[in-house]
Amino acid sequence: MYGAVVAVKDLSLSVRRGEFLTILGPSGSGKTTALMLLAGFEAPSKGDILISGKSVAAVPSYRRDQGIVFQSYALFPHLTVRRNLEFPLEMRGIKVGEREKRVDRILDRVHLRELGGRMPSQLSGGQQQRVALARALIADPPILLLDEPLGALDRNLREQMQGEIKSLHKEFRKTTICVTHDQEEALTLSDRIIVMRAGRIEQTDTPEALYDQPATRFVANFLGEANILENLNCEVESDAAQPSGTVAMIRPERMCIAAQAAPKRADADRRQSVIGTVDDMVYAGPLRRYNVRMGESLLIVRQHVVSGEQIFRPGDEVRLDWLRSDIRFVAA
Repeated sequence: MYGAVVAVKDLSLSVRRGEFLTILGPSGSGKTTALMLLAGFEAPSKGDILISGKSVAAVPSYRRDQGIVFQSYALFPHLTVRRNLEFPLEMRGIKVGEREKRVDRILDRVHLRELGGRMPSQLSGGQQQRVALARALIADPPILLLDEPLGALDRNLREQMQGEIKSLHKEFRKTTICVTHDQEEALTLSDRIIVMRAGRIEQTDTPEALYDQPATRFVANFLGEANILENLNCEVESDAAQPSGTVAMIRPERMCIAAQAAPKRADADRRQSVIGTVDDMVYAGPLRRYNVRMGESLLIVRQHVVSGEQIFRPGDEVRLDWLRSDIRFVAA
């Protein structure tokens, strides 16, 4: 709690050994507070934190055997890369010879062997991130905590570092808990994802299950884009019965767009077709995104760009269709 504000409430979760677990949520959802509790920078107002069955709720952060990577990297600006990496080993009483061997090994692993003598200010953002990861791993902690680890990097560098983090996790098999608001990052890196909202867990599952089977409207909209099929001028058809208290949802990439008079698809008997009006078209490299007005709703369609395909413009009447089996029902 922060004064009268409850940042995290009724949070109960377990992390499997060697798992990459991501806590995902918007600003103010409680995800960073959850990580601070795990790191020992905050103490729970009630409840407990167990690591390997032992309570650590009252154990200070510097006594917990954990590696931590902060969004700002938190490298020592007055120390070289090598000295930044030696520091956690020195604090653990590792002898000089062994420290040097470990530093050499980890520098080789993160492809920074030639940069050991540089100061952090002389490194790029990606290089600083690799040093921060190496420093968190060098003492061989059983648990690795990542706080928005790629938030300070540009898109291309983020994608490169996602691959590097995934590779390091596969190699070292550290139990890793990552906090982020970046959905793509969570989907790419995680074995499981926890989606948080207003200090509580909204849903926990694998990336594939969360994206394909969101339990609530919030999860559907937060993890990617979602078309909530309500206020249409027709009834939504589905292969499954709609549970009470839910609304129909379909992902934009599951919808197909065609000219109103185009021939129907070969599997038309498994699809629902509707007519709408193009409100807008956005070209985004490999994809075109159409906003299509239907009834009181604006539906999103994502279509892969293919040479020679018909392009629709605002005002065009189009036919949308989708497989009835692709409809999902989420709690309203």
